[in-house]
Amino acid sequence: MEQTRQSTPITSVQDVSGHLLEDVRKICAQFHIVSLNRQIEACEGLLVENQPIDVAILGQFKAGKSSFLNSLIGKPILPVGVIPVTTVISRLTYSPREKATVSFFDGTRSEIDINNLDDFTSEAKNPSNRKNVEMVDIELPSLKDYAGLRLVDTPGLGSVFKYHMETSENWLPEVGAALLAVSSDRPLSENDLQLIRELIQHTPKIVLLLTKADLLTPEQQAEVVRFFEETLKRELNREFPIYLYSTRNGTDQFRDRLEAGLLFKLSLNRDFEFRKILQYKMQSLIKGCLSYLDIALKTSLQADQDREGLRKQILDEKVNYDLVREELFIIGRENQRQTRILIMNYLDQLQKSLRRKVLDQLAEEMSTWQGNLWRLTRRYEEWVADTMTDEMRRVSKTEHRHFYGTLKKAQASFSRSLEAFRSLLGQNIEKVLGVKLAEADWKIEVSEPEHPDIKAVRAFDYHFDLIWFLIPMFIFRRLFEKNFLSKIPYEVEANLSRLAAQWEDRINRTIEEMRKQALKYVQDELATIEALLSGTQGQSGEIRRIILELQGDLESLMK
Repeated sequence: MEQTRQSTPITSVQDVSGHLLEDVRKICAQFHIVSLNRQIEACEGLLVENQPIDVAILGQFKAGKSSFLNSLIGKPILPVGVIPVTTVISRLTYSPREKATVSFFDGTRSEIDINNLDDFTSEAKNPSNRKNVEMVDIELPSLKDYAGLRLVDTPGLGSVFKYHMETSENWLPEVGAALLAVSSDRPLSENDLQLIRELIQHTPKIVLLLTKADLLTPEQQAEVVRFFEETLKRELNREFPIYLYSTRNGTDQFRDRLEAGLLFKLSLNRDFEFRKILQYKMQSLIKGCLSYLDIALKTSLQADQDREGLRKQILDEKVNYDLVREELFIIGRENQRQTRILIMNYLDQLQKSLRRKVLDQLAEEMSTWQGNLWRLTRRYEEWVADTMTDEMRRVSKTEHRHFYGTLKKAQASFSRSLEAFRSLLGQNIEKVLGVKLAEADWKIEVSEPEHPDIKAVRAFDYHFDLIWFLIPMFIFRRLFEKNFLSKIPYEVEANLSRLAAQWEDRINRTIEEMRKQALKYVQDELATIEALLSGTQGQSGEIRRIILELQGDLESLMK
């Protein structure tokens, strides 16, 4: 960061924020602060010229997000269903011409028929986002009333998997305004409250949307709203606007209230609201930066002889890197050991019905086969290989979600371990230096394991077919058919076991990737604290100047 700010006239909030952002970036580089990078990137995104305000529809899966957006649009464009449907993020904006564009992770883009959206956005036609879709942008004339806004449909947050890079949770820093959809027929969960806590860091505009209001009587609706208001006040000590919505009954009335209270205000006052959102994100970023600079200043003021003692107090054995690394290793190893057991326990439940199905199919197929024993045996081998391959692929496709138990447990355990580490580190810093550690946007991202290339095992052991010319089939055919049928239980068991091994390998690789990710967070945070503790000697004056300047910037933004 330069000693004095440039005197070039600044005429807009965007210009001010651009200069501030560059200053904060330099400060973070100077003091090795890496945990603020995502917030910096989000602010950079907002500085793009004519950027629309992203109004994100967030919430647990099956909260009615896509149905709500279809209601605003006026026609069923986004896929909905009785199971979790949305696979990728979809962004909807106004345009005179109806258009849909798919962006892929390899950087390519393709315009598609808007009626074929579900081929790319639904779980049914793009399971686990196998088509590697990064984003879908939809332009519609029916959104003219919301010009200047971009409505964002997100995958349900109750789903553990964050497909590739773009998922609801790691998209949170991009949020301009947030509509948190909660089904009216269930209470406000701890996951909902935690999401609101995270959203508070990123946007001043947070609204609760109670969907499926038609399931309640007017009296029950009023009761639910009061309950939500009391819960939010008690848990977060804040009040948030709450709107009811139904796509079945009273839709026009519910929509009119939401439009008047939020959407029209954002659209008609787009420039003013955009500046407020940008200011808010910049304030949050600067506060985080100031928190780290407070640590730097306090350590810089310590006498040289006290510096090592200070370091030992903050980076004590509770936040020791080797200790944390060992804990993360044990978490990963213990969950990996259980992966095969969990998968086989589930597959064992399928074995009986699958065995019966294959036996019935084989009995029917064999009745049509012709030829001597050699031909019959070859036909059997080919049929079993093809049938078991098809069945294993079907099981893999339809049942693989039930294999992810250890993946979910590992993610939760890694996250808890990181939270505990950072909590202890923060307590040490506050106890020793009297300053609080800034909030960190740490997320253990889970990429869904790659599906294995399923191919059945060919484990046949026949030799007597080599003397087929000596065996009269009209006498022995039934005996050989019975023998073929007797092999099926083994084939089913062997191939299910192989399928379990293939999924075990992929799931355990993903657990290892999560462990490395968690360890990287710890390394980066410890490196930042180490740099602040050991690299700020003699910089008290410089750090004070930077803090005062940033505090002035913060006060200016808050006016």
